[in-house]
Amino acid sequence: MLDQLIFKDLGLVDYLETQKAMQDFTDQRDDDTPDECWFLEHHPVFTLGQAGKEEHILNAHDIPVVRSDRGGQVTYHGPGQLVVYFLWDLKRLGLNTRQFVMLLENIVIDTCKQYGLDCYGDREAPGVYCEGAKIASIGLRVRKHRTYHGIALNINNDLTPFQYINPCGYVNQKMMSFKSKVSQVSALKVSENIKEIILKSYLSIDLQKG
Repeated sequence: MLDQLIFKDLGLVDYLETQKAMQDFTDQRDDDTPDECWFLEHHPVFTLGQAGKEEHILNAHDIPVVRSDRGGQVTYHGPGQLVVYFLWDLKRLGLNTRQFVMLLENIVIDTCKQYGLDCYGDREAPGVYCEGAKIASIGLRVRKHRTYHGIALNINNDLTPFQYINPCGYVNQKMMSFKSKVSQVSALKVSENIKEIILKSYLSIDLQKG
C-alpha cells in the first residue's frame, strides 16, 4: 500500500480550478488508482462549505468568496498557508470518516510537535489548536468512500483576513500561525516534515490491516 501513495507539489494555485481537478480525479479513479496527497498554497480566497452560511462572512473586503463542496462553514486561504489535499480511498484503507479526521488531526499534531508546539484536536470542532487558538482547519468531502479536500495549516500567512469572518462558523475564534511561535519557518519546510509523517501514518494503516 505504501508505494501507492503519490505526493504532488502544485505551488500557488487557484482554488476553484484545484477543486475541479479533485472532483475529476475522484470521479475517474477506480479501485486500483493510487491515493494521492496534493501540497499547495492558494491565492487569497474565502471558501464557504456546502452548508456554509454567508452570515459568517462579516466583511470580505476585496477578497473573493467562493462556494466549496467540502463540509464546514467559512475559512480563509492565502499564500504562506500550507494546504494538503488527501485524495484517499477510505474503504480500501479500512477507515471511516471519523477515524480519518482523527488521523489528519494527529498528522498535524505530530508535525507541530517537531517545532515545539503543543497542539491538540477537538472532537466537537474538528481542527488543531494551540493555547486555545486554531492553527489548522480541516474540511473534507467524501464521495463513495473516497476523500478530497483536507487540511490548511497556518505557517507564515497573514492572519488578518480571519478577522473578516467567523472562522469555521465560530464567533471570536482565535487563529494562530507557526510564525508567532517559530522563527524562520516556511510552508515549504513544513511540507517536507509533514510528508514524512503522512508516509509513516499511511504505512501504519497498512500494517494494521495485516
